[in-house]
Amino acid sequence: MLPLYKKYWRTVFDIGLIVLTVYLIMFVSSKLYQLAAPVFLSFVVFWCIEPAARYFHRKGMKKTFASALSVLLFIILLLAIFFGLGLILVTQFTKVAQNLPHYTQIIQTEFTRILHLSQDKIAALPSGVTERVNDYFATATTIATKWAQLGLSFFIQFLSSFTVFMGNFAVAIILAFFLSMEINLWKGIARSKTPKTLKTAYLFLKNHVLKAISAFLRAQALLVGITFVLVFIGLLILQVDNALSLALVAALFDILPLLGVPVIFIPWAVYLFITGNTGLAVGLLIVMAVTVIVRQLAEPKITGNSIGVSSAYLMLSFAIISLSIFGLAGLILSPILIILLKELWQQGYLQQWIRFPTEEFDEPPFIVKIQEEEREATRGTQED
Repeated sequence: MLPLYKKYWRTVFDIGLIVLTVYLIMFVSSKLYQLAAPVFLSFVVFWCIEPAARYFHRKGMKKTFASALSVLLFIILLLAIFFGLGLILVTQFTKVAQNLPHYTQIIQTEFTRILHLSQDKIAALPSGVTERVNDYFATATTIATKWAQLGLSFFIQFLSSFTVFMGNFAVAIILAFFLSMEINLWKGIARSKTPKTLKTAYLFLKNHVLKAISAFLRAQALLVGITFVLVFIGLLILQVDNALSLALVAALFDILPLLGVPVIFIPWAVYLFITGNTGLAVGLLIVMAVTVIVRQLAEPKITGNSIGVSSAYLMLSFAIISLSIFGLAGLILSPILIILLKELWQQGYLQQWIRFPTEEFDEPPFIVKIQEEEREATRGTQED
């Protein structure tokens, strides 16, 4: 073992240093987000409003008024989106409320029927079997109670987090306005006061990582759109009422990590099986299966093409590890870190930072094929 340690101690040290750096980045980012969430959100809002502010400024408007007009348009757009979605949801859920007494009556009737049937069957069983069945029912009731408590606590936590988020977002809009108004000042300070190393790192992030992150967000929006379309078409084929609102809810759950469409469709199908509507239940399960399969097949392709990481296993594993260690902030930052590591590999930085024993490999690990192909193409062009 000693010769192995002698050969690879530098490699282990370099990899450990990179892992420690990644951990510190994730830890500091999660803590900073908890402490200064409006500041981080203000950069997102600034990224949304600045193109319009620059356009108005080029047309001769003062930057202050250009930024104010851009923020106003941004707020109007958000309100229009929320108002439109709210109107659709209220209209659709009003229909659900009107049919709620009918659904309640069906549940009561089926529950009474199942209860009488169960009592007759249980009464005919031996005493030992009856006790075992009662134990099973008690266990099932306990599990259902725990799940209900977890669901209620999650819902309360979600409402609390959403309220905090809306407050932070309102502050972020104000900060983004001032940042847009003073962006030239901050750019001048950054150009004159920033060390060259940080400038190089910023250019690397801007030219490679940020573009890939933008492509990743577009890919996620496309996947959510695919889920919405498939669910909406499936519900229309099944002639389900409130298809639009249900498809929107399914798309919303599809955004949430590790949840997705089954969270809605499985309980719904179970309810339909209980009430005797087997045809619709089977149809819903088919719609769910088609949606999940299409999304799982499309996600590695779409997301992989957008960020250059085609391994769904790698992306999901990294997301789960980040979620377990750093919580929601880690889950949000996990694709960013994957993109960062991919770009560091493609640009040859990992090959420079990680030292491997040269006698162990025919060619250096982490060798960048893309760069080699580009160099060969450049040589061929020069020779021509």
